[in-house]
Amino acid sequence: MLLRAGVIATLWWILAEGSFLAWGVGLASIVLALIVSLVLLPPAPSRLSLLGAASFLGFFLLQSFSGGVQVARMALRPRPDLRPAVLDIPLRLPEGGARILLAATLNLLPGTLSAGLEGGHLRMHVLDQRFPAESAVRAVETRIARLLSLSMQAA
Repeated sequence: MLLRAGVIATLWWILAEGSFLAWGVGLASIVLALIVSLVLLPPAPSRLSLLGAASFLGFFLLQSFSGGVQVARMALRPRPDLRPAVLDIPLRLPEGGARILLAATLNLLPGTLSAGLEGGHLRMHVLDQRFPAESAVRAVETRIARLLSLSMQAA
C-alpha cells in the first residue's frame, strides 16, 4: 500500500511540475486514487522473479528488433505478399493479470495485435497467417510464467 501511495504521489508531483502549491488538492487526489486502486486491484503477494524479469526483458528486446526488421522487409517489398488473419489461440496462463500482460506484450511486438481475451482464448490479428503465431504466443507465455513464477495450464 505504501508503494502504491508513493507511486501515486510521485505521479502527482510530476503532474504538478514540482510545485508545492497544489498539494492541498493533490493530497485528496492521492488518497482517492489509492482507495480506487486498492478496490480495483487488491494487494496480492508478489512472486516476481528477478531472473525471470531479466530473461523477459532480453527476450522482449530481441523479439522487438527482429520483428521490426521482418515487418520493414515486408513493407519495403515492391509487391508485399501479406496474408492478414485473425486467429483464436488457446492460452495456458491463468486468468487475470498474466493474460493481460501477455496481450499487451504481443501488441508491442511488430506484426501482431491482440484483439481480445475471450474465455481461455486470445483473439489475435497477424499481418501474415504464415507467421508462426501460436509458437510466438507460447514463447511469450513461457517468459511471463517465469517472470511471475506461475504454473501454466494445459492448452
